[in-house]
Amino acid sequence: MRLTYTSDLWWKNAVIYCLDVETYKDGDGDGIGDFRGLTQQIDYLNSLGVTCLWLMPFFPTPNKDDGYDITDFYSVDPRLGTLGDFVEFMRTAKDRGMRVIADLVVNHTSDQHPWFKASRSSKDSPYRDWYVWSDTPEPDDPKAIVFPDKEDSLWELDEKTGQYYFHSFYRFQPDLNVANPEVRDEIARILGFWMELGLSGFRVDAVPFLIENVGDKLPDPHAFLADLRAFMSRREGGSILLGEVNLPYKDLVAYFGDGNGDQLTMCFDFILMQRTWLALARNEAGPIVEALSARSKPPKDSQWGTFLRNHDELTLDKLSDEERQEVFDAFGPEKDMQIYGRGLRRRLPSMLGGDLRRIKMAYSLLLSMPGTPVIFYGEEIGMGENLDEEGRMAVRIPMQWSRSGGFSDATPVRKTPKGTFGPERVNVADQKRDPDSLLRWFQLLIERYRECPELAWGENTVLKTGHPAVVAHRCDADGSTVVAVHNLSDTAAEVELVLKDLGDRMLTDLLADETMEIIDGKVRLPMSPHGCRWLRAAPREDMPPEDASITAQ
Repeated sequence: MRLTYTSDLWWKNAVIYCLDVETYKDGDGDGIGDFRGLTQQIDYLNSLGVTCLWLMPFFPTPNKDDGYDITDFYSVDPRLGTLGDFVEFMRTAKDRGMRVIADLVVNHTSDQHPWFKASRSSKDSPYRDWYVWSDTPEPDDPKAIVFPDKEDSLWELDEKTGQYYFHSFYRFQPDLNVANPEVRDEIARILGFWMELGLSGFRVDAVPFLIENVGDKLPDPHAFLADLRAFMSRREGGSILLGEVNLPYKDLVAYFGDGNGDQLTMCFDFILMQRTWLALARNEAGPIVEALSARSKPPKDSQWGTFLRNHDELTLDKLSDEERQEVFDAFGPEKDMQIYGRGLRRRLPSMLGGDLRRIKMAYSLLLSMPGTPVIFYGEEIGMGENLDEEGRMAVRIPMQWSRSGGFSDATPVRKTPKGTFGPERVNVADQKRDPDSLLRWFQLLIERYRECPELAWGENTVLKTGHPAVVAHRCDADGSTVVAVHNLSDTAAEVELVLKDLGDRMLTDLLADETMEIIDGKVRLPMSPHGCRWLRAAPREDMPPEDASITAQ
């Protein structure tokens, strides 16, 4: 396929890397990460193969919710640097060919934001209607309370004015009223401001909460997303909105824009993520096959964002109670590992018991899935969690650069884990020197992913393997084909794939030095325990002479 397509729609086969400036690298020796420290690690990220950085909130904040409680959308928190530091970071990332997106958290503000202070000062305040107020709070739906360990209502009484304000999340995060046109205009100005400083888009936090909590105050809440997308396209045609929309497929597709793709550019695939964890718990391919078969096709120029872990709890809310318990039993049996009754506060390597073969297979599965892979910082070296930290902070720990930690010359404000997943055993410096390390495996996977645009752009087909633990799918684009096969079990297997339409083509394993022949429209594949194969189909005449006669054993 034409390489220019992958440049015009760069997000369709990008490699997105999520990081928190506060926990990535300390540049001024105060124990807190900052933009100066992050900028010094740009070459590391470039060598990894990252093409897009996603920055968690870096705005001024009281920091009651790890920066998601914002007091100023137009600046940088002083702990993390200045706007000048941000611009220097953007300049360096651009020089290395990396795009940058940032969290857009505009469904609420901090209760310390000047807008809310003005709003609660008087019922007659010009900012009163910037938030959602009521004389009598509506009845609470217990299922709608996002943090049941901290909150028991969605409404909070403001004693000065005698009215209640609405908060979808914590009581110190009052919801903005996006039904107010002044609020919508201000949100557009926020986007425009950061785009002028170089951002290529935004990861939109909690999208359903942003547009659906206004009820009938907006004739068409989705029109707001379309307006934001149009505004961004006018300012910069290649900008994106990556949406956090944790809904069933049938409800989620509307967030792309009804057939036109004029709202969110990308949506995270929470369903595939959760079904993948169920598959890993069972060592069975079925849940993944079910998700891929049920997955809706996004509009032509839109895309799915695939992931196995993000910065929040590993939510399992779309599994049944029995399925969720299976995952809990396999990967988080202790209550301290679970959170909110619906998720886990662990990282993937520790959940998989540090089994490098299984960890490598899981990340191979991630990067081969049809869509754009999103990686959480530290995954590339196999970082674990620190369960001594509260709640979701267990996975938001300092990046482990060396055996001594390497995050800061001072004592870090947050702590790394001890033991098996501590920095003395898991760090960048050691893995750079080890050709068999997880870091080197990530570099290979990302390199191959970028060489295989079919995985992101192609038509995906789930293949029958005849083995309950082996999942296989093929992606076809412009006459080229890539087939990915993964063994979820710890025992060897052999599968036969039917590939009749590929004729007498040969299959080259992109992750190993091996070539296989398709015979009578079929190919037999031996799969090692937790084995993975990425196979590119190519005409026999294109094979090197020494490979042209090799057949599968």
